[in-house]
Amino acid sequence: MEQNALEKWGQGDPSGFLDISSKDVVYFDPALEWRLDGHQALTKYYEAARGKILTDKYELLNPKVQAANDMAVLTFNFISSSGQKTSRWNCTEVYQLESDGKWRIIQTHWSYTQPTLK
Repeated sequence: MEQNALEKWGQGDPSGFLDISSKDVVYFDPALEWRLDGHQALTKYYEAARGKILTDKYELLNPKVQAANDMAVLTFNFISSSGQKTSRWNCTEVYQLESDGKWRIIQTHWSYTQPTLK
């Protein structure tokens, strides 16, 4: 699910993430001063980015899923490239198994990966 959403995102289409986000999702992003609450707020934020975020390639590194009952936490490192620009991120996604039997994101947290200090 996450990989399919990332592939769409890299083609400028945020609908992959919107499709797998719960109606009461919360979202943190370093570009935002405050947390976004709810699918409607996330949709508004993502729609403003539609067609603007394009990547040539990406890597989803070190994925780890920790699950318990109807909850699962996915953490990973993400590297994307567009032309000469490379972006490095940390991501945490909290999924919940909803009453319709589908896993959906209830919490997202993106942060920049800090370079290793030497």
